[in-house]
Amino acid sequence: MSLPLENRVAFITGGSRGIGRATALKLAHAGCDVGLAYYNSHEESEAVCEEIRSLGRRAMAVQADVSKPDSLAEGLSEFKKEFDKIDIAISNAALGVLRPAMEMGLKHFRRCMETNALALNSLAQEVVPIMPEGGSIIGLTSLGSERAIPNYTFIGASKAALEAIARGLAQELGPKGIRVNCVSAGVVDTDALKHFPNREHLLEEYKERTPLGPTLSPAQVADAIYLLCLPESAMVTGHTLFVDGGYAISG
Repeated sequence: MSLPLENRVAFITGGSRGIGRATALKLAHAGCDVGLAYYNSHEESEAVCEEIRSLGRRAMAVQADVSKPDSLAEGLSEFKKEFDKIDIAISNAALGVLRPAMEMGLKHFRRCMETNALALNSLAQEVVPIMPEGGSIIGLTSLGSERAIPNYTFIGASKAALEAIARGLAQELGPKGIRVNCVSAGVVDTDALKHFPNREHLLEEYKERTPLGPTLSPAQVADAIYLLCLPESAMVTGHTLFVDGGYAISG
């Protein structure tokens, strides 16, 4: 019996941990060969690749700084030596500085925008030439794109820019049969959340306000990403899918 994404190739930035890792494994279980881009977590990325290979899939990890288009292009050039196509591309790697906007400067703005927003466009430029019709590009965003969250202003701005880029790419790439969407996750207790000074408050608030709570796991976000990769999503593009258990609608 064939798997839903058999013979597809997926490429995921920030695929060594958290949502990226969960997505890599989800897609591998569905039949995908998988490529991972990492910044400084070589051993973790190789461990994920080993898990994927144990499923009978091909896997490869490449080093890249997604905030720098040339670095991303170099990493993908290594990947393309082993894989002749990419059916699914996921811009998951993210970075940000958690502090009040009044304390932020140009270098902080650039770093957020380059890593969280520009990276989606850079990834598309690299993968589209070898992406077959029916391909799917997905960016990871957050509720901060449209809500004011303390100490999150520049990250939120970069996520709003990411969503705007996704809509523009969806319009441009639609004639090629390529879809571009975003997934907006609620509060997920990943390594990234440990850097938030108000982590405990966020988790408690999420638990109290979320109709489907009390927690949201990386695997549940990966499940939603997977839905946008399926052929059944062939007419879904330019869309931001909220995966938050109803948190955003609860006041």
